[in-house]
Order: sequence, then structure tokens, then C-alpha cells
Amino acid sequence: MTPQPDDVLARLARIELLLAALVEQKTVKEWYSTAELAKLLSRAEFTVREWCRLGRIRAEKRKCGRGPASEWMVSHEELTRVRNEGLLPDQRL
Repeated sequence: MTPQPDDVLARLARIELLLAALVEQKTVKEWYSTAELAKLLSRAEFTVREWCRLGRIRAEKRKCGRGPASEWMVSHEELTRVRNEGLLPDQRL
């Protein structure tokens, strides 16, 4: 049985959607916001912000375009380190 053109087009559309999702999943960024990092690490954004504030992960404050406010940004290298080695020791102890 020969596939119909409509069937082929439908399959191609599904393949394109799956490829787009795969590319989005594997995109490596240079810097991540706390929201992006929280999603990648399956944690709450508040938790990631606290880790930044407490020095448990290396992060930098950067202007975010909302007036004088700044937001924490974490490098890809730090994300890799956290995944491989875990959090830095708690400095308060």
C-alpha cells in the first residue's frame, strides 16, 4: 500500500515538531537566569535564588532592564559543575 501525500505531509509535520523540541532541549546557553536554571535542575526558582544569595553556586548579579533591579545569572560552566559536583559548602556553618 502506497502512502498518501496527506499522510506523508502529516508525518513530516510531526517530525519537524519533534526535531524543534529536541533542538530546544539541547541548546546550550552561556548564561542562565534563576528561572531557567531552576527548570534545568528541577528545583523551585526561589531555591536557586537562595543558593545564589548564600554562595552555594557561583552567580553574578546583572541588570535585567527593569529599572535599578538586578537578577542572578549563572554560567553554563557553573551549571555543569553543580550537576557533576553538587552545591558549594554553606559558608554560614
